[in-house]
Amino acid sequence: MRTKTLHPKKVKIITLGCSKNTVDSEVLKSQLEANQFEVEHETKGRTPVVVINTCGFIDLAKEESINTILEYAGEKREGRLEKLYVTGCLSQRYKDDLEKEIPEVDAYFGTMELPSLLKTMGATYKDELLGERSIVTPAHYAYLKISEGCNRTCSFCAIPLMRGAHVSRPIESLIKEAEHLANRGVKELILIAQELTYYGLDLYQRRALPELLEKLCEVKGIEWIRLHYAYPHKFPLEVIEVMNAEPKICSYLDMPLQHYSDPVLQRMRRQITAAETSELIKKIREIHPEIKLRTTFLVGFPGETQEDHKALCKFVKEAKFDRVGVFEYSHEEGTRGYALEDDVPAEVKKQRAEEIMAIQQSISLAHNEAMIGRTIKVLIDRKEGGQYVGRSEYDSPEVDNEIWIDSNDKKLTPGTFAMVLITGASDYDLTGIPIR
Repeated sequence: MRTKTLHPKKVKIITLGCSKNTVDSEVLKSQLEANQFEVEHETKGRTPVVVINTCGFIDLAKEESINTILEYAGEKREGRLEKLYVTGCLSQRYKDDLEKEIPEVDAYFGTMELPSLLKTMGATYKDELLGERSIVTPAHYAYLKISEGCNRTCSFCAIPLMRGAHVSRPIESLIKEAEHLANRGVKELILIAQELTYYGLDLYQRRALPELLEKLCEVKGIEWIRLHYAYPHKFPLEVIEVMNAEPKICSYLDMPLQHYSDPVLQRMRRQITAAETSELIKKIREIHPEIKLRTTFLVGFPGETQEDHKALCKFVKEAKFDRVGVFEYSHEEGTRGYALEDDVPAEVKKQRAEEIMAIQQSISLAHNEAMIGRTIKVLIDRKEGGQYVGRSEYDSPEVDNEIWIDSNDKKLTPGTFAMVLITGASDYDLTGIPIR
């Protein structure tokens, strides 16, 4: 028995995966709203239509996406849902299999099929909305996706299979979008791409990230600009020079290195050696001594020996990164790495990941303790209980440290900045008090 329509154009969007998917969902939301749809994002209430924006990057992400689809497919079978659509990376990569296995879904769409999804939902794609979107993050920060796809050939990565080749967005369109976001109250722009440093090579035949950063710094209302996902091979050091010269650009760089052992780096097709990696980090810190570096590592890649792992551990101890994340290798069909034997047992992958994070935990604590007594600028994200929670320029939302602030009866407002004296530190958080 079918449910009665709760609202003829009421839609819920569910976003899974990375910040690039978040931007895609925001674009979808703005397009639907321009077509007079009422759109909710990840609310708990019932809607007659659900769109699931999936992730297909690694096994855990795929499992989460499939479980979410199955949950709503069950609701559709029970008559509590009228239409169910699936889009995003998992759908791009496994559409044929998903159609067979979960037929309750009304239609599946790939990562570049927004016009088709809108048409199926009874909406039209509105070109005039280019650069405008309804953000689903807190109102004071937003992601700015400067390119799509990737031309790198890392043997573990399936992103090019799901997102295609690298395509940069013109500087003019990015400035227009940044101005739109600033006019809506956004204070912090987080630049994202699969590979930031490749930006501009296709459009301008040069690496244009430094130029883009300089122009973004001119946008009124934007106070912080943060960089995510830089590739170390042929890294343009001009980016660090611009960062050091421009106060609006956060002293923060997210640069996934993946490994440090040369044999593993070679099999990963990372196009960089261990020695070159160390030299790059040294140069970055020489140019910008205040910079905080975030990186991620991948453990358990095919053929990774205990000696390879020890080399990585030694590097983590010596490099003393400010922020570190670790992933366990996932054997992805279609990638070059899939031809190799996935010969590192799951329990060993887990053990190696935990060992890296244990090393980083003590490094993080030392970094945080060194902050005690400093007064820093903090962006207030929210109020939780009797405290305010914010971040410094050295921390990205959801993945990095937070600063818990005892207001001392001083009222702070989420989305605004405050000067905070750091009074305490733990492994991954700071505490402080506002001073004015």
